[in-house]
Amino acid sequence: MKYAWPWELSRSGVLNMNRRNISYIGRYNQRKFYKRVDDKLITKQLALANGIAVPDLIGVVHEQHKIQEIPAMVLDRSGFVIKPAKGSGGKGIMVITRVSNGCYYKPNGHEVTHSEIYRHVSNILSGLFSLGGKPDVAIVEGLIEFDPVFEGLSYEGVPDIRLIVFKGFPVMGMLRLSTAASDGKANLHQGAVGVGLDIATGSSLHAVQFDLPVDKHPDTHFPLSNIKVPHWETLLHTASSAYEMCELGYLGTDMVLDKNKGPLLLELNARPGLTIQIANGRGILPRLKHVEAMKSSTMSVEERVAYAKKHFCSNPIF
Repeated sequence: MKYAWPWELSRSGVLNMNRRNISYIGRYNQRKFYKRVDDKLITKQLALANGIAVPDLIGVVHEQHKIQEIPAMVLDRSGFVIKPAKGSGGKGIMVITRVSNGCYYKPNGHEVTHSEIYRHVSNILSGLFSLGGKPDVAIVEGLIEFDPVFEGLSYEGVPDIRLIVFKGFPVMGMLRLSTAASDGKANLHQGAVGVGLDIATGSSLHAVQFDLPVDKHPDTHFPLSNIKVPHWETLLHTASSAYEMCELGYLGTDMVLDKNKGPLLLELNARPGLTIQIANGRGILPRLKHVEAMKSSTMSVEERVAYAKKHFCSNPIF
């Protein structure tokens, strides 16, 4: 394992948490707009109003006595997802990939009973997974159809694409791949693999698990060096468009590829994590400073994407 001194990280342009919170989140994200991203139901409604594709909304459970309506909601579905509207870090998300004879099954094949679903949704409503423990609502949405282009890349879960957007410019991206360690969830802190992506092409640059470099997926053993994410231009445009939609200057956008619908926006994050720098093998700070130094603030989405592709393409440097 190789360790770096703080001054070495600073020289490499690595953004630390204090500076992120003060200089970027605190400065560019007005608190009055946080609800647009902290509440996934509001995010979904805003996205639909702005012509941005999202997973199907099957229903919303606001009250305990409405939990019993879920079986009827998903009656004709082959799978579905239940998530807290105000959850964070992937907590509280239940994925059902198969429905058979009234029984529900998780990606690992384990059955989930009706009582387990009721208990899980009840916990969501009580605020067990929400920011600050406040009462919440449960969103029931359509299952994403795995795009075969990612076959073998991820363990059980669907890969997602995280793009950091600053003042409307996509400045850094990564592909997140679930693993057995992460329990099929694309959360790097839980053990998912992060693959840094070149902003210009969507091609893989560098990959890590638990902050350490990896060449292959730990479970599927798929090589991670020659990945190229399809629909890259659309993903960049979707991420850039989120800037106008939520009016937050420093933003994380999480998207997935559906085999039938193409790129879909999953959620937005006003406090995106910093491990994307490790996945890319370089710091994000020089790119943020570059955007801050720009004079023009009237560029269109298309112009911002084109600018980012030209100026933020890179190879890992640490």
